[in-house]
Amino acid sequence: MFNGLCAFPLTPLAGDNVDEAALGRLVGRCADAGADSIGVLGSTGVYTYLLRGERRRVVAAAVEAAQGIPVVAGVGAMRTRDVLACVEDAQAAGASGVLLAPVSYQRLTEEEVYGLYREASSAAGLPIAVYDNPATTGFTFTDELHGRIAELPGITSIKFPPPAPGQAAERIAGLRAAVPGSVSLGISGDWAAAEALTAGCDVWYSVIAGLFPKTARVIVDLAQASQASQTGPAGQAGKGDLALEASAALESVWALFRTYGSLRVAATMAELLGFVEAPCLPRPLKSLAGEDRARVEEALRLSGLGA
Repeated sequence: MFNGLCAFPLTPLAGDNVDEAALGRLVGRCADAGADSIGVLGSTGVYTYLLRGERRRVVAAAVEAAQGIPVVAGVGAMRTRDVLACVEDAQAAGASGVLLAPVSYQRLTEEEVYGLYREASSAAGLPIAVYDNPATTGFTFTDELHGRIAELPGITSIKFPPPAPGQAAERIAGLRAAVPGSVSLGISGDWAAAEALTAGCDVWYSVIAGLFPKTARVIVDLAQASQASQTGPAGQAGKGDLALEASAALESVWALFRTYGSLRVAATMAELLGFVEAPCLPRPLKSLAGEDRARVEEALRLSGLGA
């Protein structure tokens, strides 16, 4: 489950309610394109803006639409009590795994974060992916803390933020040295995915795959073929370059992700293409407007995603 392509669709809203029909269509696109897993209620899935019952319905709707592909559900919350409740709900709704970020209003200490994962690990009957997202949570994991958490039962993957260009191999090597080999390493920050996958990363936790899963699938397949060439038959070495080229063709989109954040860009794309009703984000969040929206339209044209 925590390998290959994990596609993260939006959780679209219609008014103040989750648009379960639109969510089901987005999840179905991911399933049809052959995603290895589907992640709901991540940052793109606006989990922190949803009530417990809304989250439970999102997981259930995704599982129904996923055609048997594993669904990973975000369970981050301010209080450990609420995290454990969301874990219980995700399991009851049919999720195959959970994604946990250390969400907090007050800055957390390393021991508080370790305690969160220890309690979640003890309570969960599902594998857990650690969500390392300092830009959103304000908490920065050390490799030592990753190593401690990775020793807990059920910790199966780490979703880590994009390293600087050219630094993916070094970052992956550092994490590999800190955690057990059974723990998969997953890249977020879509613009860094091709480099990280080619350098040996196990999974791409992908925003763009939530809208354009076939495009993301191509990049993953090329990168995995390049990885296989290092231990298997010759003739696939050039696949890594092809993966990088396929990603570079989307640079107009990646530039917007880095400027505005992937959530607002993905929501704007989904609205422009008619995948969801506009507006689709929970207030006070808004998709892009004016000149910013025009830049998204232009990026869709330049990348070929709008065709």
